[in-house]
Amino acid sequence: MISRALHSVCAVLVLSVAGALVGCGADGLPPVANLTKDGAAGGGAYPSIAADSKDEMPNAFGDPTSKVAGGREVISQPTQADILAIGPLPEFSIGSAAAPVTIVEYASLTCQHCRRFHAEIFPELKKTYIDTGKVRFILREFPIGKTSGMATITLRCAPPDKYLTLFGKFLDQQSNWVSQEVRLDPIFAVAQQVGMTRGEFDACRENQGMIEGLKWVKDRGRKLGIIGTPNFFVGEKLVKSVLTMAEIRALVEPQLQGSAPASAASAAQ
Repeated sequence: MISRALHSVCAVLVLSVAGALVGCGADGLPPVANLTKDGAAGGGAYPSIAADSKDEMPNAFGDPTSKVAGGREVISQPTQADILAIGPLPEFSIGSAAAPVTIVEYASLTCQHCRRFHAEIFPELKKTYIDTGKVRFILREFPIGKTSGMATITLRCAPPDKYLTLFGKFLDQQSNWVSQEVRLDPIFAVAQQVGMTRGEFDACRENQGMIEGLKWVKDRGRKLGIIGTPNFFVGEKLVKSVLTMAEIRALVEPQLQGSAPASAASAAQ
């Protein structure tokens, strides 16, 4: 587990599948310490995954409403082990691995409600629970739409110590790169700010192994009951809406005390 620094985590302002762009604010998040990346090797974030295909992103990666023949399996009551299972790609977390409570966020880079959470709620969550060692926060990709999917692939190709820095830059600069159609040059312009070359960017977007790994993350989210963004697991409790700080406290505090957060169920819906 490698400690990293988080800079410029800020807001997403863009409506998702329709590609409608709204104004981008200047609000953002403070730096976050104790960033960890689970299971990573040196060099690029995923140097072991070769670019061996020029196929486009699978529809299932970009479309959360896509249908699967025979229906999609959903775990009705996922356990902590189900929720924390890791696929072919390592994931990123903030806070102590020994924290008694884990919060998992599924986010799309084109989600205006994700923007609201990261701009208004996350700073206090970090100060109150993450920095104090009570909560470990995991960020997982659930891109909605091909523009978000392409940015997500690019994000995953950043060096490990630049992942969340680039995450913040994509969020903060939505008005520069988000549109209904995928625009490669504006997406690259953001990635270039953390040192990514055009050659690295082009190889990344053609990396079918990377795409399949991200597809696993999203499909696993669906299997766990994720239907949109932001969705959260607080321990084993799934919340399909933006969490307020009051709801976070209602869900986290009983778990810290070793009891189930039954009273928070209605508040978090």
